[in-house]
Amino acid sequence: MTLQVINSPFTEQQVKLLNEVIPNLTEQQKAWLTGYLSAATATSVPVVVQEVESAPVPVQTKDITILFGSQTGNSQQLAKKLAATITSEEHNVTVSSMSDFKVNNLKKLDHLFIVASTHGEGEPPDNAISFYEYLHSKRAPQLPQLKYSVLALGDTSYEFFCKTGIDFDERLKALGAKSIVPRVDCDVDYEEAANKWIEQVNSVLATTGNSAIIKPTNQISNVSKEYTRNQPFLAEVLEKINLNGRGSNKETVHLELSLEGSGLLYEPGDVLAIVPENNDQLVALLLTTLQFDGSQHVTVEGNEVVLQQALKQLDITALSKTLLSKFIPFTADEALAKLLEEREVLKAYVYGRDVIDVVQEFGPWTWTPQQFVEQLRKIPAREYSISSSYAAYPEEVHLTIGKVFYETADRYREGVVSGNIASNVEVGDQLAVYVKQNPNFKLAEPATPIIMIGAGTGIAPFRSFLQEREEQGVVGKSWLFFGDQHFVTDFLYQVEWQKWLQEGVLTNLNIAFSRDQKEKIYVQHRLLEQAEEVYKWIEAGAVIYLCGDEKTLGHSVHEALITVIEQQKQVSHEEATNYVKELQAQKRYQRDVY
Repeated sequence: MTLQVINSPFTEQQVKLLNEVIPNLTEQQKAWLTGYLSAATATSVPVVVQEVESAPVPVQTKDITILFGSQTGNSQQLAKKLAATITSEEHNVTVSSMSDFKVNNLKKLDHLFIVASTHGEGEPPDNAISFYEYLHSKRAPQLPQLKYSVLALGDTSYEFFCKTGIDFDERLKALGAKSIVPRVDCDVDYEEAANKWIEQVNSVLATTGNSAIIKPTNQISNVSKEYTRNQPFLAEVLEKINLNGRGSNKETVHLELSLEGSGLLYEPGDVLAIVPENNDQLVALLLTTLQFDGSQHVTVEGNEVVLQQALKQLDITALSKTLLSKFIPFTADEALAKLLEEREVLKAYVYGRDVIDVVQEFGPWTWTPQQFVEQLRKIPAREYSISSSYAAYPEEVHLTIGKVFYETADRYREGVVSGNIASNVEVGDQLAVYVKQNPNFKLAEPATPIIMIGAGTGIAPFRSFLQEREEQGVVGKSWLFFGDQHFVTDFLYQVEWQKWLQEGVLTNLNIAFSRDQKEKIYVQHRLLEQAEEVYKWIEAGAVIYLCGDEKTLGHSVHEALITVIEQQKQVSHEEATNYVKELQAQKRYQRDVY
């Protein structure tokens, strides 16, 4: 509001002064001034405003530490999001990877907030291993002064759901620390639960101090404006090629997608997530098995949709103890409850089976269509290592996707995304995608030697690494260990590796094709064969990268690296193990395993 001189009872100088003061008043000050002027007019007596020097209100400064344990970057992003909502002059906030945190400072902490994912079968992520082991060792101090809370990330399709976060929570309590916000366990669709935890943390911090710094949910969600699971980018398919030769028992798709107009960027080592849908044939079979009408309406997350469409979006292929426990109240068949009591039997049953199998084998069922969909979660996005460099292919992204297909219980099955891409997706189609940063798997500086170890589709990020180095024009030493089944049919991107080898972008190449001879040879065997040279590279500062399956490749290569150090450095197995752990702590041994 601006006062005008025309027809105003004020002089021009008074108007100028008022226009300087009024716009800068708060609503409370304006209300007080209105009351003051009314009182002065009504009494015709000057009202004296006496300035009283108020005593300064002491501000309680909190030292807040946020530690994250993250394999693919989700926990790190949430840790930063929490920090962004509580950072103020009244609080000293430190965000750190667990691998970078000095454990000797643990006893000095006042407030600690942990965001930790669970990797593999209940294991801490790589950058949390050292802190996890220290906290669970006899060296860990009593922490009666510590106030803390834990946000745990996991996947209910795994047996040890959120185990790392649970372990941190229980151990801190055992050491005498006080939980000020109850632990929250998040499934793969974690955003809503994580935001509520962040709000709870802010509320508690505000009530224990003199100044409230709560920020609403919409501000929390706006910390990152990237595309997400709920708001993906529709990327057009530019190219689709089967990388395997005729006669291979595999099908590996090289997929090129357009990012034009999205504004999406990525770095070597990052991940592209694809938002899946169940195929129509699988949904139709489930509806028939359930004896439900697919045109019936159900409500999912507050939205009314037809049942057939809801089942395209919900997870009907992954079985877990958590899901089967939800099914028990809807059947009188006691065999389902008994199945859940026997761990190994349950583990064998759920492997390769889906919801259709459960509906067929147990029952009869009492659920309604609405009750049924309420037991299911949304399909988790499928994440794939990006196999291209943005510098080499601006506004494009390439993926290397191995088709998952198998037969279980007399029924042919396909991976939700990989099967659809291999069997149905064509050039010109669109896929719903978003980029996920992978801060724990980053290409080293150009002059740094790199050792890349992968099998099958685990070769994907290394293609992006060398494309990036080729574009940079500064070539550091690089060494690729690659393995698959057969040289003739399964040497993925063979022409590109040979070209880079000839041009010097790739320094060394060692390959292992396990089925080309009677004795199976894997990449870990090639690593041991080159132990002396590998050790020289490591001692010269090389960064080691490992990409592939955790259960087979990941474990075997890790043990092989320990053996290389043990033999070449001539130290004990324990010392070699600690050496490899130190490489991980220094980010000179990075793993993208699944």
